[in-house]
This record gives sequence, structure tokens and C-alpha cells, in this order.
Amino acid sequence: MGFDGEYEPSTWKWVADQIAEYEASGGSRANTLTDTGIPIIVFTTLGRKTGKVRKVALMRVEHDGEYALVASKGGAPEHPAWYHNLVANPTIIFQDGPEPYETTVRMIDGDEYALWWERSVEVYPPYAEYQEKAENRKIPIFLTEARSS
Repeated sequence: MGFDGEYEPSTWKWVADQIAEYEASGGSRANTLTDTGIPIIVFTTLGRKTGKVRKVALMRVEHDGEYALVASKGGAPEHPAWYHNLVANPTIIFQDGPEPYETTVRMIDGDEYALWWERSVEVYPPYAEYQEKAENRKIPIFLTEARSS
């Protein structure tokens, strides 16, 4: 399991350090957003342009074994780079705890989006502010497939 390609850590040192510690500890350390206590997940994807392995830490928004990947980018006017990677290749390596696994994601909309947006804001209230900041950009949400037993 994994992707062929060179791993390129985040350019933000604190993010790269958190992901490294999370993975090294099997998700038992560095598993919350800084000092907020809000749990995170980590997923791995391939860069659509570079082919490099990329790792992303996001808020843990889970329900019945499915997870929302909220492409907020802090309310920036453009989508995060990983959004484009998932559109190009929806297969990811996902980790919430000790064991990473391969899964696929799909972008959601309509009633399903409304339900997951509500769940996402419940976990991380700043998402609502990010949507206001994003103005003309609707923040996309990808949903993972539930892990099969």
C-alpha cells in the first residue's frame, strides 16, 4: 500500500512536523490541531502535476465510518492544492489512528453536502467563518468510502 513517488513535506514546518510525529506514533501523538484538542486525520495523495507524494492533516469529521475532507484553505479565494489532486486521482491513503488504509473519495453536493457541512462546522466552528471569507467560492467537501471490515 502506498504511492510511488518522492515525498514532499508541507512547506509549513509545523504541519510537516505534526504529520511526521502523527505517523511515527501511529496516531497516538500530534493527533489534535495544536492546542485546541480537536482531533485530526492525515491523508496521502499524489500531486497531479509533480507526481510527488503529498500528506495533508485535516480536522476529523467522521460519521458511521465515513469522513469529510473539507477543502477550506482558511477561506482563501481558491481551493487548496490537494483539492485538485483529489479531483485528478480520488484514491488516497487515509489514517485515523494506528493503521493507514487505502480508500477513495468523492465530492458531495445537495442534501448530502448540507448534512456534512453541518457536521463539519459542529466539529470546527471556524469553517463557517471561512465560508463567509471565501465569498464566491463554495467550500468543497469530499467524502471517504466507509472502511470495509
